[in-house]
Amino acid sequence: MADVMLLHNPRCSTSRAALEQVEAVGIEADVVRYLTTPLNADQLHDLIRKLEDPATDLVRRDATFAALALTDDDVATADQVVAVLTEHPKLMQRPVLVRGDRAIIGRPKDRVPAFLAD
Repeated sequence: MADVMLLHNPRCSTSRAALEQVEAVGIEADVVRYLTTPLNADQLHDLIRKLEDPATDLVRRDATFAALALTDDDVATADQVVAVLTEHPKLMQRPVLVRGDRAIIGRPKDRVPAFLAD
């Protein structure tokens, strides 16, 4: 089993940078392309339980968020976040790193090395 799971979007420079940092420290990683293999509701609930960040931060507030007419009130609770991300995986913030019973959103990039060092 890998030391770290990286929820990764190879089109994202921050996600690519996180993967490079994982590889640079020689940690074995399970790289999950969450757009190709989206997390189901149970997996998202598990991720949120481990997340050191507020659950709402897991949702990107981008053009897709706006086009779907979503507001912060639509992703205020963990259950709402799971519902939105189950239906729209593209809205998941990236990268997300999971190690044991801890998880972080790898933004800004300088959060990743400290997380990997723990």
